[in-house]
Amino acid sequence: MTRKTFDFVVIGAGVFGAWAAHELLRSGHSVLLLDAYGPAHSRASSGGESRIIRMGYGRDALYTRWSMRSLDKWKALEEEVGRRIFHPTGMLWLVGKDDTYTRQTQQTLERVGVEHQQLSVRELEDRYPQISSAGIEWALWEPGSGVLMARQAVQALVADSILRGLEYRLASIVAPTTKARLDHVVTNAGEKILAGTFVFACGPWLPTLFPDLLAQRIFPTRQEVFFFAPPPGDDSFASPAMPAWFHHPALVYGLPDLESRGFKVSVDKHGARFDPETGSRQASAEGLAIAREYIARRFPRLKNAPLSESRVCQYENTSNGDFVIDHHPEMANVVIAGGGSGHGFKHGPAVGEYITELLTNSGIVETRFVLAGKSTTQARNVF
Repeated sequence: MTRKTFDFVVIGAGVFGAWAAHELLRSGHSVLLLDAYGPAHSRASSGGESRIIRMGYGRDALYTRWSMRSLDKWKALEEEVGRRIFHPTGMLWLVGKDDTYTRQTQQTLERVGVEHQQLSVRELEDRYPQISSAGIEWALWEPGSGVLMARQAVQALVADSILRGLEYRLASIVAPTTKARLDHVVTNAGEKILAGTFVFACGPWLPTLFPDLLAQRIFPTRQEVFFFAPPPGDDSFASPAMPAWFHHPALVYGLPDLESRGFKVSVDKHGARFDPETGSRQASAEGLAIAREYIARRFPRLKNAPLSESRVCQYENTSNGDFVIDHHPEMANVVIAGGGSGHGFKHGPAVGEYITELLTNSGIVETRFVLAGKSTTQARNVF
């Protein structure tokens, strides 16, 4: 019996892998998508309840343009699958003293043509009385931004792609060891899967699959997320009364109460190194205390709000926060796509398009995504 050879095999059904598989399929190729635990599973970086999609990125117009393109694609997917994926909550930047990042964000939004508005403290207080303005000098408002329902979105995308001809399997693969062209991967069950090209989009598992290459260039870190129950009968912490928000100087962000899950708060600073396979998923008392201390100051009505849910996930960033999307230096038909945690989920559609252009149309290489430019020392400048 002749075994089928796919044009492309994509390993990892998170947001990068799912969109890469979707776009490669749309370009007319045979595609197999693999994941060890399932699309946007509970331990995946894409497996959380919700993710912000915003246009602001400091002076970084590349990611602003990718966010704009991606939002269009997310909305198109929502219409295609008939399922709520995007909540147009808007995005509010809370600006403290000497916040050059948000000022640069405002300038970039102006230059690129993204709708935005500068709010004075008085305007902020009038519009959002549930937010304390203590320590805030002004605010930046992106009315067209909002929140993506992360897990639901990826699972809907994979399901839609299967209907369009994508092959999907639940399978774990053995780390490839060849030093030349890769003609197949082997599952832990012993099955050989043949393909012309392989895309590895395995998030925090990438350093395990390519330890010599990525163990010192991809940094999986433990991150804690908390959901607090709003006061009974109080809808001021739900959309549309409450937007998604980011207080950049404090590196704290939050999302409104969506689908009655609670008011989401997380600290955007990198946590401790983390093993996605074996690391404890129980949130810490210290992390909860930090979150409570912040919301008591910024959202006084939530000072004693019950904790309704907590989650431990992980980031898997490169040294500076840029993505890595590049060919393996020894396996010419292997592409690595990762380094997206913390800010990458929103860009899934643009990443899928970029990978497809790279592999099928000899697309222009974005030098900042090249593996050779990744340092072994963390110095994050992309938020």
